[in-house]
Amino acid sequence: MPPSVRSLLRDPRFRLELAPGPWREGDERLEASITWAHSSDLADPTPWLDEGQLLLTDGAQFAVEVRGAAGPHAAAPLHATAPPHATGADRALPDGARDPERAYVDRLKARGIRALGFATGVVHDEVPPALVEACAATELPLLVMDERTPFIGIVRSIADTIAEEQRERLEWSLDAQRAVARAALRVDGLGAILLELSRRLDCWVALFDSAGTVLRVPGLRGVPSDLADVVAEAVTSALGRGSRAGLSIIEAGGGISLQTLGQRGRLRGVLAVGASEPLDAAGNDLVASVIGLASIALEQRRGLDAARRRLRTGLFELVLSGVVDVADRTAVGLWGPLPPEPVRLATVVGEVHGQALLDELELQADENSGRLFFAERDDEILIVTPHDDLAASQALLARHGLAAGVSGPVPWHELARGLGEARHAAGSVTRENSVVLFEQLAEQGMHGLLVASGGDRVARRMLQPLIDLPPAERDTALTTLRVWLQHNGAWDPAARELGTHRHTLRNRVRAAETLLGLDLDTFAARTELWSALQLATP
Repeated sequence: MPPSVRSLLRDPRFRLELAPGPWREGDERLEASITWAHSSDLADPTPWLDEGQLLLTDGAQFAVEVRGAAGPHAAAPLHATAPPHATGADRALPDGARDPERAYVDRLKARGIRALGFATGVVHDEVPPALVEACAATELPLLVMDERTPFIGIVRSIADTIAEEQRERLEWSLDAQRAVARAALRVDGLGAILLELSRRLDCWVALFDSAGTVLRVPGLRGVPSDLADVVAEAVTSALGRGSRAGLSIIEAGGGISLQTLGQRGRLRGVLAVGASEPLDAAGNDLVASVIGLASIALEQRRGLDAARRRLRTGLFELVLSGVVDVADRTAVGLWGPLPPEPVRLATVVGEVHGQALLDELELQADENSGRLFFAERDDEILIVTPHDDLAASQALLARHGLAAGVSGPVPWHELARGLGEARHAAGSVTRENSVVLFEQLAEQGMHGLLVASGGDRVARRMLQPLIDLPPAERDTALTTLRVWLQHNGAWDPAARELGTHRHTLRNRVRAAETLLGLDLDTFAARTELWSALQLATP
């Protein structure tokens, strides 16, 4: 522990007493660390002092009659002449117009002096009452000692304590650095060094990727919810600049440190660290080491992940081609067995930013061996799970604002059919229904499937020659064709419903047949035309 007023009072070697003042048990002013000790009898020693120090004096600067006669210890009154470093306000006062002890203490307080030590039995038999009152009024701790307490002993004790603390922090730093280095050698090195950093500093830690998405590490204390928006905004700003930089954010109860990872123009992410109090040099050194290791790990991970994804894609292609047993044996040696069949295949819908989704899929695949397989194929991300286990992948996609089309249950050797079903289901994804199962389309019949797969656009293109007719002719042609097909191509019943002669009806149908380029004497052409009329709304 660093030296403090309280620790000096407890040290029996110095026989110190705390002068009366507004002190209470656990007072932070008595527990605050002392950075050094300095002795001086100058009327104004503040130019030679730094904040946080202990000042020791025997009071020679204060007026006193020394044991009946002027001698070598006699001193002139403090207020006889203005000290050379007194403030302008002190110089403006006439002699005696201001309490010299109070002015002296005010200067020490303004300089940030931690405490004043006063030796009795050297110049003064006791501490001047005015000095005691001034220290109490300004809440500056006053330590009283006798002539048997050498100043050099206090100075040396404080120096030794500071040196011991520095040694302990150095040992802590070396031990923490070694622990982080060992963590980096683990299989999950990136997550391990983040966990070690959080444990050593007792703080929260978050690593964001190049898209600003936080990397999920099980067991890691992440960004508190009340700071999430502040940190996210700062991370986005840092990544947007594209240059290496550090940033500190001061919040109530502590500080947040952000540091970019990677090279200028090729940032790999941002490391955010939140501590309850500012980090010292040892803590900052540890963070710097983690930044270096994390940067290396991210670069290595990019290459390794790319290779793993290419291998996954290769296994997926093997399964599509029917070589399921080879793909399964290969997967067992790398990640674990393929999910048990029947399986569902999901194709991801939406714009995928950065590597966050793939990182999480990799993590879930490791955590749920044999329950999830994923692959990239061209521009698609495909996820395979057991047919009754969609919850985890649905939750993951929801966190990333993505949707999916999902096939019905299929065996592995029919995965190609599942891929087709997933793509059909993906065409029906909406904002309200972000995960669409193929069975939902099947429940709507063939017409529902055609609508979901964009059949209305094909139908309008097919009927475009009729749609481009003048409105009256267009409506007559479309109505004629609908009624005629409803009567299964029978001329007389359709003509009666339309209120026209059957020869007129025949001429209209033949004219539409010519415009559309169809042979309506065939069942296939009539079926195609009927589907188009049902799907298209001119």
